[in-house]
Amino acid sequence: MTQETQVAVESDDVPGPLAGAVTGATYGMLFLLGVVLGVVGGFQHGWYAGQVPVAAIAWLAALFAVPYAMGRLMGGRLGALVPAAGWLLVSYLLATPQQAGDLAIAGNSAGYWYLYGGAVAVAAAVVVTRSANSWLLTSYSRV
Repeated sequence: MTQETQVAVESDDVPGPLAGAVTGATYGMLFLLGVVLGVVGGFQHGWYAGQVPVAAIAWLAALFAVPYAMGRLMGGRLGALVPAAGWLLVSYLLATPQQAGDLAIAGNSAGYWYLYGGAVAVAAAVVVTRSANSWLLTSYSRV
């Protein structure tokens, strides 16, 4: 094998045998990131400044920024959808009454801002994330 052939083989964009496992693990970690956001936000969204739920409103910015950034880093909407799904799952579980009658996300203004505003924020993050291989962005021009 000559040096030219060896360089050509090394520079080809051929995925290794573990590429699928690494991709799957990455999406799994993104889901866990969404779960962590949901657990922490579910217990920390209730801080008020007077009558304004400042922590819940601050969480809206984080709930938009994290899925949007992950989607951009992963190069597609699936990267934004996976942490959003993890957050939605945990947050809506924390908002349902348990057998003991406890709620982590109560039915007050902070809870509504966090739960419903957060759902809008993560949905908006998924929608505005550009997909690198989207069929909508492909140009079909006849030359």
